[in-house]
Amino acid sequence: MKTRLGCLSNKSDSYSDFSEFLPPAHETTARCLKVSTDEVVRWSESFDHLLSHKYGLAAFRTFLKTEFSDENIEFWMACEEYKKIKSSTKLVSKANKIFQEFIDIQAPREVNIDYRTREKTKQSLEDPSPTSLNEVQAKVYSLMEKDSYPRFLRSKMYQGIVNRAHAQGQRRSV
Repeated sequence: MKTRLGCLSNKSDSYSDFSEFLPPAHETTARCLKVSTDEVVRWSESFDHLLSHKYGLAAFRTFLKTEFSDENIEFWMACEEYKKIKSSTKLVSKANKIFQEFIDIQAPREVNIDYRTREKTKQSLEDPSPTSLNEVQAKVYSLMEKDSYPRFLRSKMYQGIVNRAHAQGQRRSV
């Protein structure tokens, strides 16, 4: 038991630790062929570029899972889906689900927000609208942009993606 718990506390940055989060090898190969070096490098230009690219978002989510801090990106994605809901009944249901999963004190995947933001969000969700989560989503986004995103760019995982994309590009041009 002690050994199992010990491995959870060690944050590793080696590529092999990401294998359980990645798709099967044949899908990974196909995925790498679709991502150009320019696209991968663009992820480092801004956090928006990273999140707006399908594979950039997937890589960032995988990285956060290895750090046991994926609740922020999962919350951000839930908020993006929430904004698209047109039905008021579904809006209420999704708002409650997001609050219970991410915002409420002792939520299973509680995001790190201050008391004032939590209370303001709680009040806003009493009569939910598509913009009810904007403020708290912006705070979580800012936290990821300032903390997780720079770590992702320095990670062996991201550097490996850049190197593989670059190598793929060279093979195609030969």
